[in-house]
Amino acid sequence: MKQQRDLSFWKLWNLSFGFFGVQIAYALQSSQVSRIFSTIGADPHDLSYFWILPPLMGMIVQPIVGTASDRTWTRLGRRLPYLLVGALIAMVVMCFLPNAGSLGLGISQAIIFGLVMLMLLDTTINMAMQPFKMLVGDMVNEKQKGLAYSIQSFLCNAGSVVGYIAPLCLAFFLSNTAPSGEVPPTVTWAFYIGAIILLACVVYTFATVREMPPAEYAEFHGVKTEEKGENKSSGGLLRILASAPKVFWTVGLVQFFCWAAFMYMWVYSTEAIANQAYDTPTAERVEGVTVNGKKYNDKYLFDGKMPVIEDGSLSLAGIRVDGIFSEPSLVVINGDTLISGGKVVAANGTPKIAPHEGMRALQAADRLVVNDSVINGAGKIETVSRYAMIKPGTTLTLAHIARLDEGSGEYILDETTDFPVDRTESMTLNYHKVLNVASAQYQSAGNDTGLLFAIQGIVAVLWAIVLPMFRKRKVAYSLSLLIGGIGFASIFFSHSLVMLGIGYGLAGCAWAAMLAMPFTILTNALSGNNIGTYLGLFNCTICLPQIVASLLGGVILSLIPVTAAGVPNAPAMLCVSGLLLCLGACAVWGIKETYGSQSK
Repeated sequence: MKQQRDLSFWKLWNLSFGFFGVQIAYALQSSQVSRIFSTIGADPHDLSYFWILPPLMGMIVQPIVGTASDRTWTRLGRRLPYLLVGALIAMVVMCFLPNAGSLGLGISQAIIFGLVMLMLLDTTINMAMQPFKMLVGDMVNEKQKGLAYSIQSFLCNAGSVVGYIAPLCLAFFLSNTAPSGEVPPTVTWAFYIGAIILLACVVYTFATVREMPPAEYAEFHGVKTEEKGENKSSGGLLRILASAPKVFWTVGLVQFFCWAAFMYMWVYSTEAIANQAYDTPTAERVEGVTVNGKKYNDKYLFDGKMPVIEDGSLSLAGIRVDGIFSEPSLVVINGDTLISGGKVVAANGTPKIAPHEGMRALQAADRLVVNDSVINGAGKIETVSRYAMIKPGTTLTLAHIARLDEGSGEYILDETTDFPVDRTESMTLNYHKVLNVASAQYQSAGNDTGLLFAIQGIVAVLWAIVLPMFRKRKVAYSLSLLIGGIGFASIFFSHSLVMLGIGYGLAGCAWAAMLAMPFTILTNALSGNNIGTYLGLFNCTICLPQIVASLLGGVILSLIPVTAAGVPNAPAMLCVSGLLLCLGACAVWGIKETYGSQSK
């Protein structure tokens, strides 16, 4: 087998430069997706379930891309065509995702649309990301792989920093709040700009990198080429997996703990920061109703054709001004819109109706405008929910799914249950407290999530420079994960941005090691014509733990006592992340590194 020559620094740089743009997209996804879904109206207990799709798509797509690219030889290259196609589609999807709440859809429909966009975004990011790892495996010799993956780690973290701070920087020029259910312009424009940078960086790598032709690749990798010049896989995926080197599995165990830990960071950071560093107001979310002792946890409740509960919020019947009831289409108090189009609007953080009371008393306003009529010095103003207006003997309809037909103006219901209410006292609301996602405090926490992730990324960049200085790779790997675990655990005890920044900075040490160490150890142990396939399969050690963590996240959160404010305890989930990283640090010592032919 012929020895690969050393590549210049700039050739190594060009191999991975497109990763900078890809990572901006990934950073926006990881730091802003929970914020987007919470803003649309998702429940905190459900957030982890939404995150199942990205790793699931990665687990499906990356082995396919790896296997297919192992067998692809075109005039444009072997890995590069997949890279370019993935980036083009990702750019388009990035323009749709943050607009899920601005298309006039109901909460459920907006969440479903957002989930589809998230699935497509992660699929295409994976298509664009995986070829970079394969290019290093293809074109860099064993001596330079550590440097190559360190450069990739540097560009990855630099791209992350840009993606993380983009909404915060845009807050100097754009509004960081939006009408209830809509994503702020700071987030939307961050995705637009990230999409443009992604495409530009990938095009640069595509234009500056020339992949090895089949014959040259075979010479350097000890692959026997077929007569047609096509490099065939030595077997099916299961057969290849069965013959994987032992290091594939031992590093995979470490990966399991690490990626489960970071999944919880991505899912719960915004909620945790809003809890820890901000006096974020709370709101109450309706889960359903209890009728004669039986619970119905449906999303919609209708009184005839009118909604009483809509996706966890009570519908408005009207207001009382000094005891007189009316059904206004517009109510403005001191310039702040309270009601618009017959619905409560959480303007400037104004809480919605308290569902267990059925109405919420407001402070007397100096200037109250009701349907364009000005009322001065009102003694008492109350918003009145439809729930409070239900009369005895009313037949109510519960529905798990409801859709407003634009043509007829009527709701189309699915999975319905009808029951009469003989006395209104026989029905009670089931609800729980959540953070008020429309508040300025929550949206500021969303921006600070990006800032703290950026601090983590900057520390990761610096730590990636330090890692090659360790004489023993396992010492560096284990120590990095341990430092990260301590950082995550400290977040639970931190109540200022400075202390939170220290915690996330320490977690950056773990992130740097996670990006560089596993692929260096694995690719050094691989030889032959299935490198792309193995790297694609190895991606399952990244995706599978995220899927498991997503499935268990809501369950774990429900078992942890709520915060002092009565909302789900997101900061405690970061302690779980710290524990997982410490377990990963212990698992590192089970790795036995091998090289090339020793790997079997």
